[in-house]
Amino acid sequence: MDRKPLFDFDIRASSDKKKRARGRRGMSGAWETSVRQCEHPGCTEDGKYRCPKSSDALNEYLWFCKDHAREYNLKWNYFEGQTESEMLDEMERDRVWGRATKPLGRDDERLAWQRLGIEDPHQVLGEKATQNPGRTSPMGGTRKLPPTERKALEILDARDSWSRGEIRKQYKSLVKDLHPDRNAGARTDEDRLQEVVWAWDQIKDSRNFRD
Repeated sequence: MDRKPLFDFDIRASSDKKKRARGRRGMSGAWETSVRQCEHPGCTEDGKYRCPKSSDALNEYLWFCKDHAREYNLKWNYFEGQTESEMLDEMERDRVWGRATKPLGRDDERLAWQRLGIEDPHQVLGEKATQNPGRTSPMGGTRKLPPTERKALEILDARDSWSRGEIRKQYKSLVKDLHPDRNAGARTDEDRLQEVVWAWDQIKDSRNFRD
């Protein structure tokens, strides 16, 4: 039996276009391969132009000829059936790509200070605030560690002299305190929880800490 040569295939762009002819749309917007009939009542023209059925079904289409597609689009109103308030809300969501941010409030500011071990933000202006603390680590560290591991220790509120087991115990304690299940389902500490998980990932396989 004759076998086809391994590299005997056509790599021309024109050949590839022929293979992908199904569903091809022309420059005018018409789907040239469509075999549908225009869905406008009484029209027998080819339905080569698709239009969304409604704002709630943008991936479902009606198929029209060119003239009836133009007529349909002129009457199309994406916000039809919505109140002015609903329309403004949707426009606002679209303005930020559907990812609205939560404004920073007093509670968020208070929690940010607590993460640093400061209940009263004004404590940062204590009697030693203007003194140069030198080059020692804020966690009292003396060893030279990669920046990511030093940052991980700060997040975990751990010391570089601790063993991996001690740091793991600290990590578990933080996860337990920050988890939504311990906070009535509130997810206000979700970002902090992600930081703690990231920090432990830097430490758990490091060779710089004894077991």
